[in-house]
Amino acid sequence: MAYLERSSPTLKETLLKIYRAEKPIEIDQHFYEFGSIQYHIKCSVLDTNIVYVSTSTLLETQGIVTSKEILSATYEVIKNIAVGVIDIVDPPRLGFQLTLKIHLDNIPRGKGKHMLFYMFSPATYILILTLSAAEAIKIITRISEIQAIILSSQLKEMLKRLNFQDDSQAMNNNNRPVRIVYHPSEPFYVFRQAEKITAVFPMNFKDNSDVVIAMSFFQELVELGSQKEMGKAPQCSWSPVPPFQLRGEPVHDLTTNAGFVSFDITSRHVEGKRLDKTVWNLLNFYAYVKYHIKCSRGYIQRRMRKRMDSLVKVV
Repeated sequence: MAYLERSSPTLKETLLKIYRAEKPIEIDQHFYEFGSIQYHIKCSVLDTNIVYVSTSTLLETQGIVTSKEILSATYEVIKNIAVGVIDIVDPPRLGFQLTLKIHLDNIPRGKGKHMLFYMFSPATYILILTLSAAEAIKIITRISEIQAIILSSQLKEMLKRLNFQDDSQAMNNNNRPVRIVYHPSEPFYVFRQAEKITAVFPMNFKDNSDVVIAMSFFQELVELGSQKEMGKAPQCSWSPVPPFQLRGEPVHDLTTNAGFVSFDITSRHVEGKRLDKTVWNLLNFYAYVKYHIKCSRGYIQRRMRKRMDSLVKVV
C-alpha cells in the first residue's frame, strides 16, 4: 500500500532519524522510490540544525504543463507546510526540481519544557512532551509528502484548465490528450469532451492470471458504477480498444492485454475539496488495481491451501 500513501516512507524515516539523533550525524543519501521519484538528503555535523532535501520526478506531461514546471501555487503550499521550518532553495540542487532547507531547531521538541511544567504536575509535563513529539512527527510527515504535493498540483492545474475550457476552445485545441506518467511504463491520458473530462488508463500485466483477476475487477467497477446509488461517482467504462481520441499516441502505450479503463470526470468532481480526492485517486489507480490483484491472489491461495488440507484429512 506504499503507493497509496502520500508521504515517502524512506524520506520520513530518515528525517525522523536525524531529528531524534542524540548526537550529530552526517548524511549524504541519494535514493529512488517507485523507479521514478528521486531524493537527496544532506546534513552535516558542522550545522546540525539544517537538513537539505532535494527531489525530482520523471513524471512527463504533454499538452498543458511540462514535467519541469512547479507552479507558484505549489511553492506556497510547500512553504505553508510549516512556516519557519522550510525554506525553498533557489536555484535547486543540480539535477533536481526542488530543494528544501529544513530548520530542525524550529520543529517543536519536548525538551526544554521540563522546568516550566514539572513543578505543577509530572503528568502535565508528560502531556506537553507527547504533544510536542506528535507535532514534530506531523510536520516531518508533511515534509515527506512534497512529491505528492507537486504531482497533485500538476494534475489539479490540468483538470482546472480543462474544466474551465469551453467546448469551442476544446474543439480549437483538437481535444489534444494530455499524457501523464506518474510511474514508468504506466501512462494515462486526460482529455476534454463535451461537459466532462475523461481519464483513460491503458492496462498491462505480465502474468496471465493477473489479467484474469483485473478483467473481473474492471467488470465489477463498470457494473457497480451503473447502479443508481453510485450516480454521483465518476462513470467507469472498459473497452478492449482505445478511444478514438488517443489516435496518434505512442503505439507502445496503446498495446495492452487488459484493455482500457476510462473514468468520466464532471465539474462536480473537481469542485472544492473533491478536487484533491479526485486527483489522488487518478494518480493511484494503477496502484489500487495492483493492490486488489495482490489481495485477490492471496485470498485464492489461502482458499486453495484450505481446500487441500481438507482433502488430505479425508484421504
